[in-house]
Amino acid sequence: MSTRKAILVINATRPEAVQAATNLANLLAKDSFELFTSSAVKISGVETVSVDLLPEAEIVIVLGGDGTILRGAEISRLRKIPLLGVNLGHVGFMAEVEKLSLETVAASVISKSYSTDPRMVLAYSVERNGKQVSSGWSLNEVTIERTESTMVELLVQVDRRPLSRWGCDGLICSTPTGSTAYAFSAGGPVVWPAVDALVVLPISAHALFSRPLVISPTSVIAVGIESSEAFLSADALRKFPLVAGDRVVVTKDSRVIQL
Repeated sequence: MSTRKAILVINATRPEAVQAATNLANLLAKDSFELFTSSAVKISGVETVSVDLLPEAEIVIVLGGDGTILRGAEISRLRKIPLLGVNLGHVGFMAEVEKLSLETVAASVISKSYSTDPRMVLAYSVERNGKQVSSGWSLNEVTIERTESTMVELLVQVDRRPLSRWGCDGLICSTPTGSTAYAFSAGGPVVWPAVDALVVLPISAHALFSRPLVISPTSVIAVGIESSEAFLSADALRKFPLVAGDRVVVTKDSRVIQL
């Protein structure tokens, strides 16, 4: 029987996640699976390696909440393999199975009897003095936020058309997946994952017009930084400090995450 490989992403701070990973590893090992993780855990039958040494595999299995799934997305996106979330968090919108069905999870992985749900990803770039100084992606959202107690001043354009100039706490550009995360907490709409759209909404804007916008996935969102400084965050994992004159461009990425 040929050896198959799977990658486990585990919330190492949660004992129940480590225990679930241990149980799942035992189930998969019986069917000649080689298991790898870059999480800070020691589990029998699971080889712990650094992220850059994770091998090619057929699936990424996440044990934890949505924050852990976002870390798993980084691994699955590069390898173009499915990402399966086992929900161990208190609030989980991306995990597909509950923790009590680990036997079912193992059986589905072994038999490949699972379906995938492609989720939109955002791409962003930061332009400074005509040069690109940062770029990246996000599954949930790209946010531009204030760094101090004062508001951040932003000029927002959609498809090269000026939309609004906002003095606000920040701005969220969200995917449908991210519409139930930070954007939802800030008053944005819930967008069904199958709907191809982007959500743009200011955070606590000092303006008469500051409603959330749902726009085309082919649109280009450009945000000019008019304050002395601001801060960009993508899924709270990729971060970059911004200064006056910077231009942040957000679009739909060419890749997707297969949940």
